[in-house]
Amino acid sequence: MNDTGHHILVVDDHRDIRESLARYLRKNGLRASVAENAAQARKFLKAAAVDLVVLDIMMPGEDGLSLCRHLMESESIPVILLTAMAEETDRIIGLEIGADDYVTKPFNPRELLARVRAVLRRSSQVPKERDPVETDCLSFAGWTLDVPRRLLTGSDGVAVPLSTGEYQLLVAFLKRPRMVLSRDQLLDLTSGRSPGVFDRSIDNQVSRLRRKIEADPKNPELIKTVWGGGYTFTSDVEGGIE
Repeated sequence: MNDTGHHILVVDDHRDIRESLARYLRKNGLRASVAENAAQARKFLKAAAVDLVVLDIMMPGEDGLSLCRHLMESESIPVILLTAMAEETDRIIGLEIGADDYVTKPFNPRELLARVRAVLRRSSQVPKERDPVETDCLSFAGWTLDVPRRLLTGSDGVAVPLSTGEYQLLVAFLKRPRMVLSRDQLLDLTSGRSPGVFDRSIDNQVSRLRRKIEADPKNPELIKTVWGGGYTFTSDVEGGIE
């Protein structure tokens, strides 16, 4: 993978960790900058373009989870968490918030570099939306999704409840109709978790979503399986309520 131009921000309150890691990343062809706390990181992110953040969870002042939540809500920047062995609960929360991966301290710099490259590779392969969504509602095949309210309504006006995972998956499909999306890409577009461990969860979410929107879930017409490729959403999608 060509790392030229990728800019990594290392956020850690321990100087030795952030400085040594930044040097290692630079030695291996990446651009790297450092911040000692969340406040400094926020200022840096406003002033410079960053492709990925390596973020320590336990920091004085604003902690890494709070900064991670901010990045997930306001930026499209991948995040790899640095966690201690005792921070399992925080690590899980970080993944639920949307962090892309984590590395447990003490870590091998070579392993972290491999994870950085893997996250950058996956994020660069995620297909862009066909058109930016500028409406609160998306309509398809007789269904209407009220995006801000996360409310899916059928042609009969009856609302169908969606779990968070089902909602995120449906939005990913509606923004990229007729594109073939792999399981890894769908993971990045929904939960943001690392592939491999969680890849079967996408299949489960697709099955559950099919049961809610397909006329015949066993013979789906809206969400088609692409053998060896993933899934594709076959319906036209329109903005607004018809």
